[in-house]
Amino acid sequence: MKIFYSETHRRHNPPFEVFDGGLRVPYLENPERMERILNALRGAAWTEICEPLDFGLDPILAVHDRDYLDFLASAWTEWLASAPQDPSTLIPSTFALRRLPRKPKGLLGLAGYYIMDLSACIVEGTYAAALASAWCALSAAQAVAEGERSAFALCRPPGHHAGKDYAGGYCFINNAAVAANWLSVKGRVAILDVDYHAGNGTQDIFYERDDVLTISIHADPDFEYPHFVGFADERGRGRGLGFHHNFPLSRGTGDTEYLQTLNRALELIRVFKPAALVVSAGMDIYAEDPLGTIKVSTQGICEIGKRIASLEYPTVIVMEGGYNNEALGKNILAFTQNFA
Repeated sequence: MKIFYSETHRRHNPPFEVFDGGLRVPYLENPERMERILNALRGAAWTEICEPLDFGLDPILAVHDRDYLDFLASAWTEWLASAPQDPSTLIPSTFALRRLPRKPKGLLGLAGYYIMDLSACIVEGTYAAALASAWCALSAAQAVAEGERSAFALCRPPGHHAGKDYAGGYCFINNAAVAANWLSVKGRVAILDVDYHAGNGTQDIFYERDDVLTISIHADPDFEYPHFVGFADERGRGRGLGFHHNFPLSRGTGDTEYLQTLNRALELIRVFKPAALVVSAGMDIYAEDPLGTIKVSTQGICEIGKRIASLEYPTVIVMEGGYNNEALGKNILAFTQNFA
């Protein structure tokens, strides 16, 4: 299996993030995550680590607004030019209510307009890392389009919380959405998101489309981030009505319940009959993840991968969340080995 990975991800390394209540903590979505995964994958006989190709901006602009990408490209330079008291990272303190979507001109206003929370911290290398991450997903999509049974995009930063024109939840460019949209020119595509958190950005991007089926299995937003999106009655709009499905799960969901829900999602994909499948693979469903309340074991993660692979569609696996660094490598290995 080809694993697409770029060292450029290291340039995105914020010194902290802000948790609920204003607590500053070390940035959980850190470069060590990739080191643990790479160490595990390099020990497997069936992996080939590859540099991504440079796809430019066009495939990204196909799913993200140009003004938003322009903001990501220029935000750091403008932040330093504003002589901030703490120049270590750009985090806004005021956020837009999207039901009143008037866009301001100043940097901090734009930051609050384009960023939805305090975990999407921007530092000097964020934009370059986000581009390289998207190119990893596109390279995996191209590999699958050219005949590979599967390919793994080892993306960092992750992407599924990034919408058409906003960042959030550690995500800036929606890697899975960029890959799926690129593949959709060749036939219908299904996206299956198994990250612990709802794939709100992916939902936003494809909500009115019927050529890309989007499914997210996640912790119920009644108690979990992103709180305002990911409910079961959100089914798409216009042409997209019926082509989006959310499966909210309760706290403490274990292997058996998760796999039962997964079976329902897989049946939807079979009925849709896509030409290709994109999997947003978040390992924060793991029982001991510091950000999760779902209790799936490593064996359960392996079974999730096995059941998805049994669909036998050309599959692009895109790395999303997962913050227990000690277990991250073994969990990714358990998941991806089923597609080798």
